[in-house]
Amino acid sequence: MNITNPAIEALDTAKSLLLDPWGLTETDLDKAMSEIFEHQVDYADLYFQYTRSEGWSLEEGIVKAGSFSIEQGVGVRALSGEKTAFAYSDALSQEALLSSAHVVRSIGRQGATKRVRVNSARPDIQPRHQLYEQNDPLNSLSASEKVELLGRVEARARAADSSVIQVMAGLGAEYDVMMVVGSDGRMVADVRPLVRLSVSVIVERNGRREMGSAGGGGRYGLAYFSDEMINDYVERAVSSALTSLEATPAPAGEMTVVLGSGWPGILLHEAVGHGLEADFNHKGSSVFSGRIGERVAARGVTVIDDGTLADRRGSLNVDDEGNPTQKTVLIEDGILKGYLQDSRNARFMNSKVTGNGRRESYAHVPMPRMTNTYMLDGKHEHEEIIASVKNGIYAANFAGGQVDITSGKFVFSTSEAWLIENGKLIRPVKGATLIGNGFDAMNRVSMIANNMELDSGVGTCGKEGQSVPVGVGMPTIRIDGLTVGGTA
Repeated sequence: MNITNPAIEALDTAKSLLLDPWGLTETDLDKAMSEIFEHQVDYADLYFQYTRSEGWSLEEGIVKAGSFSIEQGVGVRALSGEKTAFAYSDALSQEALLSSAHVVRSIGRQGATKRVRVNSARPDIQPRHQLYEQNDPLNSLSASEKVELLGRVEARARAADSSVIQVMAGLGAEYDVMMVVGSDGRMVADVRPLVRLSVSVIVERNGRREMGSAGGGGRYGLAYFSDEMINDYVERAVSSALTSLEATPAPAGEMTVVLGSGWPGILLHEAVGHGLEADFNHKGSSVFSGRIGERVAARGVTVIDDGTLADRRGSLNVDDEGNPTQKTVLIEDGILKGYLQDSRNARFMNSKVTGNGRRESYAHVPMPRMTNTYMLDGKHEHEEIIASVKNGIYAANFAGGQVDITSGKFVFSTSEAWLIENGKLIRPVKGATLIGNGFDAMNRVSMIANNMELDSGVGTCGKEGQSVPVGVGMPTIRIDGLTVGGTA
Protein backbone atom coordinates (compact mmCIF):
# COMPACT_ATOMS: atom_id res chain seq x y z
CA MET A 1 0.00 0.00 0.00
CA ASN A 2 1.41 3.38 -0.98
CA ILE A 3 1.68 6.13 1.60
CA THR A 4 -0.75 8.89 0.71
CA ASN A 5 0.35 12.51 0.61
CA PRO A 6 -1.89 13.50 3.57
CA ALA A 7 -0.27 10.74 5.65
CA ILE A 8 3.19 12.07 4.78
CA GLU A 9 2.03 15.59 5.57
CA ALA A 10 0.70 14.51 8.99
CA LEU A 11 3.97 12.75 9.81
CA ASP A 12 6.00 15.77 8.72
CA THR A 13 3.82 18.04 10.87
CA ALA A 14 4.21 15.76 13.87
CA LYS A 15 8.00 15.62 13.51
CA SER A 16 8.22 19.41 13.15
CA LEU A 17 6.27 19.94 16.38
CA LEU A 18 7.28 16.95 18.49
CA LEU A 19 10.83 16.00 17.48
CA ASP A 20 12.70 18.75 15.65
CA PRO A 21 12.37 21.57 18.24
CA TRP A 22 13.90 19.31 20.89
CA GLY A 23 16.65 17.82 18.81
CA LEU A 24 15.05 14.37 18.83
CA THR A 25 15.75 12.00 15.96
CA GLU A 26 14.51 8.58 14.94
CA THR A 27 17.76 7.21 16.35
CA ASP A 28 16.73 8.57 19.77
CA LEU A 29 13.37 6.80 19.44
CA ASP A 30 15.12 3.52 18.68
CA LYS A 31 17.40 4.02 21.70
CA ALA A 32 14.34 4.44 23.94
CA MET A 33 12.86 1.23 22.56
CA SER A 34 16.11 -0.63 23.13
CA GLU A 35 16.13 0.61 26.73
CA ILE A 36 12.65 -0.83 27.28
CA PHE A 37 13.63 -4.16 25.74
CA GLU A 38 16.55 -4.63 28.11
CA HIS A 39 14.04 -6.90 29.82
CA GLN A 40 11.58 -9.09 27.97
CA VAL A 41 8.35 -7.39 26.99
CA ASP A 42 5.78 -8.25 24.34
CA TYR A 43 5.28 -4.80 22.86
CA ALA A 44 6.11 -1.17 23.56
CA ASP A 45 5.11 2.18 22.08
CA LEU A 46 5.84 5.88 22.38
CA TYR A 47 2.92 8.29 22.09
CA PHE A 48 3.88 11.89 21.31
CA GLN A 49 1.25 14.64 21.45
CA TYR A 50 1.01 18.39 20.91
CA THR A 51 -2.32 20.09 21.68
CA ARG A 52 -3.20 23.75 21.39
CA SER A 53 -6.70 24.78 22.46
CA GLU A 54 -8.72 27.86 23.26
CA GLY A 55 -12.19 28.74 24.52
CA TRP A 56 -14.36 31.85 24.50
CA SER A 57 -17.60 32.52 26.37
CA LEU A 58 -20.02 35.41 25.95
CA GLU A 59 -22.72 36.43 28.39
CA GLU A 60 -24.90 39.53 28.28
CA GLY A 61 -22.88 40.80 25.32
CA ILE A 62 -19.60 40.64 27.23
CA VAL A 63 -16.74 38.17 26.86
CA LYS A 64 -16.87 36.69 30.37
CA ALA A 65 -14.10 34.13 30.03
CA GLY A 66 -11.33 33.11 27.69
CA SER A 67 -8.73 30.39 27.82
CA PHE A 68 -5.70 29.32 25.84
CA SER A 69 -3.40 26.40 26.49
CA ILE A 70 -0.59 24.40 24.93
CA GLU A 71 0.16 20.89 26.15
CA GLN A 72 2.79 18.54 24.86
CA GLY A 73 4.51 15.41 26.04
CA VAL A 74 5.21 11.74 25.51
CA GLY A 75 3.73 8.60 27.04
CA VAL A 76 5.82 5.42 27.12
CA ARG A 77 4.08 2.05 27.44
CA ALA A 78 5.27 -1.55 27.61
CA LEU A 79 3.15 -4.70 27.66
CA SER A 80 4.20 -8.06 29.07
CA GLY A 81 1.46 -10.65 29.37
CA GLU A 82 -1.30 -9.14 31.50
CA LYS A 83 1.00 -6.45 32.88
CA THR A 84 1.22 -2.88 31.61
CA ALA A 85 3.93 -0.40 32.57
CA PHE A 86 3.44 3.26 31.73
CA ALA A 87 5.32 6.48 32.29
CA TYR A 88 4.93 9.94 30.79
CA SER A 89 6.72 13.25 30.64
CA ASP A 90 5.65 16.74 29.63
CA ALA A 91 9.26 17.41 28.64
CA LEU A 92 10.30 16.41 25.13
CA SER A 93 14.01 15.74 25.35
CA GLN A 94 16.42 12.87 24.97
CA GLU A 95 16.88 12.70 28.75
CA ALA A 96 13.15 12.68 29.51
CA LEU A 97 12.44 10.06 26.84
CA LEU A 98 15.19 7.72 28.06
CA SER A 99 14.20 8.27 31.70
CA SER A 100 10.58 7.30 30.93
CA ALA A 101 11.78 4.25 29.00
CA HIS A 102 13.97 3.22 31.94
CA VAL A 103 11.00 3.41 34.33
CA VAL A 104 8.81 1.38 32.00
CA ARG A 105 11.52 -1.27 31.57
CA SER A 106 10.77 -2.48 35.09
CA ILE A 107 7.82 -4.43 33.75
CA GLY A 108 10.24 -7.11 32.57
CA ARG A 109 10.99 -10.07 34.73
CA GLN A 110 13.87 -9.39 37.09
CA GLY A 111 17.00 -11.14 35.90
CA ALA A 112 15.60 -11.98 32.49
CA THR A 113 18.43 -12.47 30.03
CA LYS A 114 16.50 -12.65 26.78
CA ARG A 115 17.13 -9.69 24.53
CA VAL A 116 14.61 -8.71 21.83
CA ARG A 117 15.79 -6.69 18.86
CA VAL A 118 13.66 -3.60 18.30
CA ASN A 119 12.48 -3.37 14.72
CA SER A 120 13.85 -0.09 13.37
CA ALA A 121 12.47 -0.66 9.86
CA ARG A 122 9.30 1.37 9.36
CA PRO A 123 6.48 -0.83 8.02
CA ASP A 124 3.81 0.71 5.85
CA ILE A 125 1.13 1.02 8.55
CA GLN A 126 -0.69 4.15 7.46
CA PRO A 127 -4.23 5.57 7.62
CA ARG A 128 -6.56 3.97 5.11
CA HIS A 129 -8.53 7.18 4.92
CA GLN A 130 -8.24 10.93 5.40
CA LEU A 131 -11.47 11.98 7.09
CA TYR A 132 -10.78 15.65 7.80
CA GLU A 133 -8.55 18.53 6.82
CA GLN A 134 -5.28 19.06 8.69
CA ASN A 135 -5.80 22.81 9.16
CA ASP A 136 -5.43 24.57 12.51
CA PRO A 137 -8.95 25.69 13.52
CA LEU A 138 -7.60 28.24 16.01
CA ASN A 139 -6.27 30.25 13.08
CA SER A 140 -9.39 29.89 10.93
CA LEU A 141 -10.86 33.12 12.39
CA SER A 142 -9.27 36.14 14.01
CA ALA A 143 -9.97 37.00 17.66
CA SER A 144 -12.37 39.77 16.66
CA GLU A 145 -14.19 37.43 14.26
CA LYS A 146 -14.63 34.86 17.04
CA VAL A 147 -16.16 37.47 19.35
CA GLU A 148 -18.36 38.70 16.49
CA LEU A 149 -19.56 35.12 15.87
CA LEU A 150 -20.61 34.79 19.51
CA GLY A 151 -22.29 38.19 19.28
CA ARG A 152 -24.38 36.95 16.35
CA VAL A 153 -25.45 33.94 18.40
CA GLU A 154 -26.62 36.16 21.24
CA ALA A 155 -28.41 38.63 18.97
CA ARG A 156 -30.33 35.89 17.19
CA ALA A 157 -31.27 34.19 20.42
CA ARG A 158 -32.68 37.43 21.85
CA ALA A 159 -34.58 38.09 18.64
CA ALA A 160 -36.03 34.57 18.58
CA ASP A 161 -38.62 35.15 21.33
CA SER A 162 -39.54 38.00 23.66
CA SER A 163 -39.38 35.68 26.67
CA VAL A 164 -35.60 35.20 26.31
CA ILE A 165 -34.01 37.08 29.22
CA GLN A 166 -30.47 35.69 29.20
CA VAL A 167 -28.13 34.21 26.62
CA MET A 168 -24.82 32.40 27.11
CA ALA A 169 -22.68 31.34 24.15
CA GLY A 170 -19.43 29.40 24.06
CA LEU A 171 -16.87 28.68 21.36
CA GLY A 172 -14.03 26.18 21.52
CA ALA A 173 -11.30 25.05 19.13
CA GLU A 174 -8.51 22.47 19.39
CA TYR A 175 -5.52 21.57 17.25
CA ASP A 176 -4.22 18.14 18.23
CA VAL A 177 -1.17 16.46 16.66
CA MET A 178 -0.21 12.93 17.69
CA MET A 179 2.44 10.44 16.65
CA VAL A 180 2.78 6.77 17.62
CA VAL A 181 6.08 4.91 17.41
CA GLY A 182 5.77 1.17 18.03
CA SER A 183 8.27 -1.56 18.74
CA ASP A 184 6.95 -3.28 15.60
CA GLY A 185 8.49 -0.41 13.64
CA ARG A 186 5.33 1.57 13.02
CA MET A 187 5.52 5.36 12.93
CA VAL A 188 2.11 6.91 12.33
CA ALA A 189 0.80 10.43 12.86
CA ASP A 190 -2.54 12.22 12.77
CA VAL A 191 -3.51 15.91 12.79
CA ARG A 192 -6.90 16.35 14.44
CA PRO A 193 -8.87 19.61 14.37
CA LEU A 194 -11.95 19.95 16.60
CA VAL A 195 -14.43 22.82 17.07
CA ARG A 196 -17.60 23.31 19.09
CA LEU A 197 -20.21 26.07 19.46
CA SER A 198 -22.86 26.08 22.20
CA VAL A 199 -25.74 28.32 23.18
CA SER A 200 -27.90 28.33 26.32
CA VAL A 201 -30.91 30.55 26.89
CA ILE A 202 -33.08 31.33 29.89
CA VAL A 203 -36.71 32.21 29.23
CA GLU A 204 -39.27 33.63 31.63
CA ARG A 205 -43.06 33.79 31.61
CA ASN A 206 -45.39 34.50 34.49
CA GLY A 207 -42.55 34.28 36.99
CA ARG A 208 -41.43 30.85 35.78
CA ARG A 209 -37.95 30.39 34.33
CA GLU A 210 -36.54 27.54 32.25
CA MET A 211 -33.31 26.89 30.36
CA GLY A 212 -32.63 25.35 26.96
CA SER A 213 -29.33 24.49 25.30
CA ALA A 214 -28.06 23.39 21.91
CA GLY A 215 -24.85 23.29 19.94
CA GLY A 216 -22.62 21.23 17.75
CA GLY A 217 -19.33 20.93 15.96
CA GLY A 218 -16.88 18.44 14.54
CA ARG A 219 -13.49 18.20 12.87
CA TYR A 220 -13.73 21.44 10.92
CA GLY A 221 -12.50 25.01 10.96
CA LEU A 222 -14.56 27.69 12.68
CA ALA A 223 -16.07 28.74 9.33
CA TYR A 224 -18.28 25.66 9.75
CA PHE A 225 -20.53 27.77 11.97
CA SER A 226 -22.48 29.51 9.23
CA ASP A 227 -25.51 31.72 9.76
CA GLU A 228 -27.69 28.72 8.92
CA MET A 229 -25.95 26.61 11.55
CA ILE A 230 -26.23 29.37 14.16
CA ASN A 231 -29.95 29.76 13.44
CA ASP A 232 -30.45 26.01 13.90
CA TYR A 233 -28.70 25.96 17.29
CA VAL A 234 -30.60 29.02 18.49
CA GLU A 235 -33.94 27.65 17.33
CA ARG A 236 -33.39 24.35 19.13
CA ALA A 237 -32.22 26.01 22.36
CA VAL A 238 -35.12 28.44 22.49
CA SER A 239 -37.65 25.77 21.52
CA SER A 240 -36.39 23.49 24.29
CA ALA A 241 -36.67 26.26 26.88
CA LEU A 242 -40.16 27.29 25.76
CA THR A 243 -41.32 23.68 25.80
CA SER A 244 -40.10 23.35 29.40
CA LEU A 245 -42.18 26.39 30.35
CA GLU A 246 -45.31 24.48 29.40
CA ALA A 247 -44.25 21.17 30.95
CA THR A 248 -46.20 19.49 33.73
CA PRO A 249 -44.92 16.83 36.16
CA ALA A 250 -44.20 13.50 34.47
CA PRO A 251 -46.13 10.36 35.43
CA ALA A 252 -44.32 7.37 36.93
CA GLY A 253 -44.55 3.64 36.38
CA GLU A 254 -43.90 1.00 33.75
CA MET A 255 -44.98 2.19 30.33
CA THR A 256 -44.14 2.36 26.64
CA VAL A 257 -41.29 4.76 25.90
CA VAL A 258 -40.47 6.22 22.49
CA LEU A 259 -36.92 7.52 22.06
CA GLY A 260 -36.37 10.26 19.49
CA SER A 261 -33.71 10.20 16.80
CA GLY A 262 -30.24 11.69 17.14
CA TRP A 263 -28.92 12.64 20.59
CA PRO A 264 -31.13 10.10 22.44
CA GLY A 265 -28.61 7.61 21.05
CA ILE A 266 -26.63 8.54 24.17
CA LEU A 267 -28.75 5.90 25.93
CA LEU A 268 -27.52 3.33 23.39
CA HIS A 269 -23.96 4.53 23.94
CA GLU A 270 -24.11 4.24 27.71
CA ALA A 271 -26.41 1.27 28.24
CA VAL A 272 -25.07 -0.93 25.42
CA GLY A 273 -21.87 0.51 23.93
CA HIS A 274 -19.75 0.49 27.08
CA GLY A 275 -20.75 -3.11 27.75
CA LEU A 276 -19.32 -4.05 24.34
CA GLU A 277 -15.84 -2.63 25.01
CA ALA A 278 -13.30 -5.44 25.05
CA ASP A 279 -11.65 -4.76 28.42
CA PHE A 280 -14.89 -5.40 30.29
CA ASN A 281 -15.49 -8.57 28.28
CA HIS A 282 -11.92 -9.84 28.63
CA LYS A 283 -12.40 -9.56 32.39
CA GLY A 284 -15.86 -11.15 32.15
CA SER A 285 -17.43 -8.20 33.94
CA SER A 286 -19.88 -7.15 31.23
CA VAL A 287 -23.42 -8.40 30.86
CA PHE A 288 -22.41 -9.18 27.24
CA SER A 289 -19.36 -11.30 28.14
CA GLY A 290 -19.09 -14.63 26.32
CA ARG A 291 -22.27 -14.08 24.31
CA ILE A 292 -20.97 -13.65 20.76
CA GLY A 293 -23.38 -15.38 18.40
CA GLU A 294 -26.25 -15.13 20.89
CA ARG A 295 -29.34 -12.96 20.71
CA VAL A 296 -28.83 -9.90 22.89
CA ALA A 297 -31.44 -7.57 21.36
CA ALA A 298 -34.75 -7.69 19.52
CA ARG A 299 -34.88 -8.53 15.83
CA GLY A 300 -34.11 -5.52 13.68
CA VAL A 301 -31.66 -4.00 16.17
CA THR A 302 -28.30 -3.44 14.47
CA VAL A 303 -25.65 -1.41 16.31
CA ILE A 304 -22.56 -0.01 14.60
CA ASP A 305 -19.43 1.74 15.84
CA ASP A 306 -17.85 3.69 12.99
CA GLY A 307 -14.73 5.81 13.36
CA THR A 308 -14.57 6.51 9.62
CA LEU A 309 -17.38 9.05 9.20
CA ALA A 310 -15.97 12.18 7.60
CA ASP A 311 -15.55 15.24 9.86
CA ARG A 312 -17.47 13.72 12.76
CA ARG A 313 -16.52 14.52 16.34
CA GLY A 314 -15.87 10.87 17.20
CA SER A 315 -13.95 10.02 14.02
CA LEU A 316 -10.19 9.42 13.74
CA ASN A 317 -7.90 8.56 10.84
CA VAL A 318 -6.01 6.27 13.20
CA ASP A 319 -6.68 5.42 16.83
CA ASP A 320 -4.26 6.28 19.63
CA GLU A 321 -2.28 3.10 19.02
CA GLY A 322 -1.74 3.96 15.36
CA ASN A 323 -4.29 1.47 14.00
CA PRO A 324 -6.67 2.63 11.25
CA THR A 325 -10.22 3.15 12.49
CA GLN A 326 -13.01 1.16 10.90
CA LYS A 327 -16.71 0.41 10.79
CA THR A 328 -17.48 -2.37 13.26
CA VAL A 329 -20.77 -4.25 13.45
CA LEU A 330 -21.42 -4.95 17.13
CA ILE A 331 -25.00 -6.25 17.02
CA GLU A 332 -26.66 -7.42 13.80
CA ASP A 333 -30.40 -8.05 13.72
CA GLY A 334 -30.24 -8.62 17.47
CA ILE A 335 -27.25 -11.05 17.39
CA LEU A 336 -24.00 -10.10 19.12
CA LYS A 337 -21.20 -10.07 16.54
CA GLY A 338 -18.18 -8.70 18.36
CA TYR A 339 -16.55 -6.23 20.73
CA LEU A 340 -14.60 -2.99 20.42
CA GLN A 341 -10.92 -3.98 20.51
CA ASP A 342 -7.68 -2.22 21.26
CA SER A 343 -4.37 -4.01 20.63
CA ARG A 344 -3.90 -5.30 24.16
CA ASN A 345 -7.33 -6.87 24.63
CA ALA A 346 -7.48 -8.16 21.06
CA ARG A 347 -4.34 -10.18 21.79
CA PHE A 348 -5.84 -11.63 24.97
CA MET A 349 -9.12 -12.49 23.24
CA ASN A 350 -7.53 -13.77 20.02
CA SER A 351 -9.51 -11.19 18.05
CA LYS A 352 -8.76 -8.63 15.38
CA VAL A 353 -7.99 -5.04 16.36
CA THR A 354 -10.93 -2.75 15.48
CA GLY A 355 -9.12 0.59 15.77
CA ASN A 356 -10.76 1.54 19.07
CA GLY A 357 -7.68 2.09 21.24
CA ARG A 358 -8.15 5.62 22.61
CA ARG A 359 -6.65 7.80 25.32
CA GLU A 360 -7.37 11.28 26.64
CA SER A 361 -3.77 12.43 26.24
CA TYR A 362 -0.12 11.37 26.30
CA ALA A 363 -0.45 11.14 30.09
CA HIS A 364 -2.95 8.27 29.89
CA VAL A 365 -2.85 4.64 28.79
CA PRO A 366 -5.04 3.63 25.82
CA MET A 367 -8.12 1.48 26.34
CA PRO A 368 -10.99 0.30 24.12
CA ARG A 369 -13.42 3.17 23.59
CA MET A 370 -16.28 4.02 21.26
CA THR A 371 -16.02 6.46 18.32
CA ASN A 372 -19.39 7.11 16.63
CA THR A 373 -21.95 4.57 17.87
CA TYR A 374 -25.41 4.32 16.36
CA MET A 375 -28.34 2.06 15.51
CA LEU A 376 -29.34 1.46 11.90
CA ASP A 377 -32.74 2.33 10.42
CA GLY A 378 -35.81 0.16 10.62
CA LYS A 379 -38.89 0.18 8.37
CA HIS A 380 -41.38 2.34 10.26
CA GLU A 381 -42.17 6.05 10.07
CA HIS A 382 -41.63 8.27 13.11
CA GLU A 383 -45.31 9.30 13.11
CA GLU A 384 -46.36 5.66 12.84
CA ILE A 385 -44.50 4.80 16.04
CA ILE A 386 -46.04 7.70 17.98
CA ALA A 387 -49.49 6.72 16.68
CA SER A 388 -49.00 3.14 17.89
CA VAL A 389 -48.72 4.13 21.57
CA LYS A 390 -51.86 4.26 23.69
CA ASN A 391 -50.18 5.54 26.87
CA GLY A 392 -46.52 6.38 27.19
CA ILE A 393 -43.68 8.87 27.07
CA TYR A 394 -41.86 10.34 24.09
CA ALA A 395 -38.27 11.16 25.14
CA ALA A 396 -37.13 13.70 22.57
CA ASN A 397 -33.90 14.69 24.31
CA PHE A 398 -31.70 13.74 27.24
CA ALA A 399 -29.82 15.72 29.86
CA GLY A 400 -27.53 12.90 30.99
CA GLY A 401 -27.33 9.51 32.62
CA GLN A 402 -25.19 6.72 34.00
CA VAL A 403 -24.82 2.98 33.69
CA ASP A 404 -23.39 0.09 35.70
CA ILE A 405 -21.34 -1.94 33.18
CA THR A 406 -21.50 -5.16 35.21
CA SER A 407 -25.27 -5.28 35.51
CA GLY A 408 -26.20 -3.12 32.56
CA LYS A 409 -28.54 -1.04 34.75
CA PHE A 410 -28.98 2.58 33.64
CA VAL A 411 -30.67 5.78 34.79
CA PHE A 412 -31.28 8.63 32.32
CA SER A 413 -32.95 11.98 32.86
CA THR A 414 -34.82 13.60 29.99
CA SER A 415 -34.47 17.27 29.09
CA GLU A 416 -37.47 17.22 26.76
CA ALA A 417 -40.28 14.68 27.00
CA TRP A 418 -43.95 14.47 26.03
CA LEU A 419 -46.92 12.52 27.28
CA ILE A 420 -48.46 10.25 24.64
CA GLU A 421 -52.15 9.37 24.84
CA ASN A 422 -54.05 7.47 22.16
CA GLY A 423 -51.29 7.96 19.61
CA LYS A 424 -50.89 11.70 20.06
CA LEU A 425 -48.42 13.99 21.83
CA ILE A 426 -50.61 15.59 24.51
CA ARG A 427 -48.31 17.88 26.48
CA PRO A 428 -44.67 18.25 27.52
CA VAL A 429 -43.67 16.78 30.88
CA LYS A 430 -40.65 17.40 33.07
CA GLY A 431 -38.84 15.27 35.60
CA ALA A 432 -39.10 12.06 33.57
CA THR A 433 -36.31 9.58 34.34
CA LEU A 434 -35.80 6.36 32.40
CA ILE A 435 -34.69 3.38 34.48
CA GLY A 436 -33.78 -0.02 33.13
CA ASN A 437 -31.21 -2.54 32.01
CA GLY A 438 -29.45 -2.13 28.66
CA PHE A 439 -29.68 -5.81 27.75
CA ASP A 440 -33.35 -5.99 28.73
CA ALA A 441 -34.25 -2.67 27.07
CA MET A 442 -32.75 -3.72 23.73
CA ASN A 443 -34.87 -6.88 23.82
CA ARG A 444 -37.97 -4.77 24.40
CA VAL A 445 -37.54 -2.73 21.20
CA SER A 446 -40.70 -3.36 19.20
CA MET A 447 -40.52 -0.72 16.44
CA ILE A 448 -37.63 1.06 14.68
CA ALA A 449 -38.14 4.08 12.44
CA ASN A 450 -36.36 4.92 9.18
CA ASN A 451 -35.09 8.33 10.34
CA MET A 452 -31.64 7.56 11.77
CA GLU A 453 -29.87 10.77 12.71
CA LEU A 454 -26.46 11.46 14.23
CA ASP A 455 -26.07 13.98 17.02
CA SER A 456 -24.92 17.51 16.19
CA GLY A 457 -21.40 16.98 17.50
CA VAL A 458 -21.45 17.57 21.25
CA GLY A 459 -20.67 14.19 22.82
CA THR A 460 -17.88 13.60 25.34
CA CYS A 461 -17.47 10.17 26.95
CA GLY A 462 -15.89 9.52 30.32
CA LYS A 463 -14.33 6.22 31.37
CA GLU A 464 -11.90 5.53 34.21
CA GLY A 465 -11.14 9.22 34.53
CA GLN A 466 -10.45 9.75 30.82
CA SER A 467 -12.62 11.88 28.52
CA VAL A 468 -12.68 11.60 24.71
CA PRO A 469 -14.94 13.11 22.02
CA VAL A 470 -17.56 10.72 20.64
CA GLY A 471 -20.62 10.67 18.41
CA VAL A 472 -23.98 8.96 18.90
CA GLY A 473 -27.08 8.40 16.80
CA MET A 474 -30.24 6.39 16.35
CA PRO A 475 -33.62 6.41 14.66
CA THR A 476 -36.84 6.80 16.60
CA ILE A 477 -37.54 3.54 18.45
CA ARG A 478 -40.31 2.14 20.64
CA ILE A 479 -39.41 0.28 23.84
CA ASP A 480 -42.21 -1.59 25.62
CA GLY A 481 -42.44 -1.85 29.39
CA LEU A 482 -39.68 0.54 30.46
CA THR A 483 -39.76 2.01 33.97
CA VAL A 484 -40.27 5.77 34.13
CA GLY A 485 -39.54 7.69 37.28
CA GLY A 486 -41.71 10.80 37.38
CA THR A 487 -42.66 13.67 39.63
CA ALA A 488 -46.43 13.57 39.34
